[in-house]
This record gives sequence, structure tokens and C-alpha cells, in this order.
Amino acid sequence: MIAEIEFILYVKDQQKSTGFYSEILGLKPSLNVPGMTEFKLSGNCKLGLMPESGITKIICPAAPDPSRGSGIPRCELYLKVDDIEKRMASALNAGATLIDHISERNWGDTAGYIADLDGHIIAFAKTTMH
Repeated sequence: MIAEIEFILYVKDQQKSTGFYSEILGLKPSLNVPGMTEFKLSGNCKLGLMPESGITKIICPAAPDPSRGSGIPRCELYLKVDDIEKRMASALNAGATLIDHISERNWGDTAGYIADLDGHIIAFAKTTMH
């Protein structure tokens, strides 16, 4: 059994990314120390932000330096929310880049896509077909 899940994004600037995610998630970090910021998304799921410079000390040289892929989409965070329009506007105001406007998708959701400050893709979605 998995007791807790944490997805960690490697970011160029932890402080800027913390502000960005605080805005778009409407949450304050549950942990915010040099080297790691965490947001509790639900009961046993967290989103972490770790500076690229910090993770390189752990994974390099066995794995490539994550900063070499900065700006290249490396993951998608798919967030089901009540108010897509409000979340998209908040993200754009916080510095996100619009990737694709809100529209109905063929998998049964309405979703809009943005990129965060490091190029990670974020979708705000809600189920529209049952």
C-alpha cells in the first residue's frame, strides 16, 4: 500500500514558482524551506517544488542535469477544478503561458492548458460527459 503520493517538479526559481503555484492552486505551502516547497493537494497527495540546482546534487552525473531541459514540457499536471475560467485567468495573471484555450475534449472533459514558469504543462479541467 502506498501511504502518500508526492509529485515533485524541478524548477529554476523555487521562490517564483512557489508564488506561482500558491496563486493558481489557491493554497499556501504546507512546507516552504530552502530546497523544497510542498502543497497538500488532497488527503495523501502533495505537489513538491525542488530547485533544479538541488536535485542535480542527488541525481547527476548518473542522470542528465534537469536544467538542460528547462522550458521543454516534461510533464503534465491535470487538475480537475470547479471553475476552469477562474483558474485559467489566475494562472495567466501569475505569469503562465497560454497553450490551448478552454474547450470540450473528446475524452469527456472540458479543459484548458497553460505552461508554468518552467514549461511544465498544466490542464484545468472538469468532466462534462457522463
